[in-house]
Amino acid sequence: MVARALGAPLVIGLDVGGTKILGGVIDREGAVLARHELETPLASQESVVAALDDVVDTLLDDRIYAIGYGLPCRIDVRTGLALQATNLPLENLDLARHSRERFDLPVGVENDANAAALAEWHLGAGRGTETMVMLTLGTGVGGGLVLDGSLYRGWAELGHVVVQANGPPCQGNCHGRGHLETLVSGTAADRAAQELFGPGANGQALVEHAGAGDAEALAKLGQMGEFLGAAIGSFVNLFNPELVVVGGGFGEAAGDLLLEPARESARREALAPADHRLRIVPAELGPEAGLVGAGLVAFGALEGTR
Repeated sequence: MVARALGAPLVIGLDVGGTKILGGVIDREGAVLARHELETPLASQESVVAALDDVVDTLLDDRIYAIGYGLPCRIDVRTGLALQATNLPLENLDLARHSRERFDLPVGVENDANAAALAEWHLGAGRGTETMVMLTLGTGVGGGLVLDGSLYRGWAELGHVVVQANGPPCQGNCHGRGHLETLVSGTAADRAAQELFGPGANGQALVEHAGAGDAEALAKLGQMGEFLGAAIGSFVNLFNPELVVVGGGFGEAAGDLLLEPARESARREALAPADHRLRIVPAELGPEAGLVGAGLVAFGALEGTR
């Protein structure tokens, strides 16, 4: 083991998305002390792993005691394998083993939305709750659950709940139809913008037009909000959360243009009395929730809890 510097330990967290890899040096309070970002390569699993290694190499020094990864992947909690990603070429990857062998440090690997939920629960909008649902709206849609005061680490692919039977095909490696991910993600927003404003438009343009009062853009976001609310209503009926937190790049950008119709739809679908007390709030940690959560995963590995 490489000698570490004296003082409070720091960790490296990596938030891996379908568009970018964001790495950071993080302390126990969740402060991000340094950052490094790369575009996510999509050519192969080997190219993704090489990019992850590059980010760690850039940030690594003798203050670093552990590494944590938030992957957009289903994670086998028994083996630690990253089973398969919907929007990345990752399958049956033992990233923890690879990283431990390369960097000689404790390593934790978690689903990216679980990591974001962990951060929001400890340090953000979910502080003080015992039961919480988090949804991250980015390239796809991720989800994380806090149940009875513990992060649920099982198969929680909340973005793949069906909200429109026989709806449009899901994206990436998913063969389902009408999933939340294909209807309310940043990718879905890009498609909606291109339908309205031409092939060069994206989700940001959709939000900007809606914010300026464009009726068609508002209608598109309203429809997406209804789908989001339908899913949230189902999650409320399953888990009765104290709070639903919505984050991710698209979720943050759309804000109440998406969340207001989602609240109305969710209250319609949720059973009483949850319909009246339901709270759907934006994530407080913004785009850094996944990064900070990956740091918390690293501290968990350092302390032997993951």
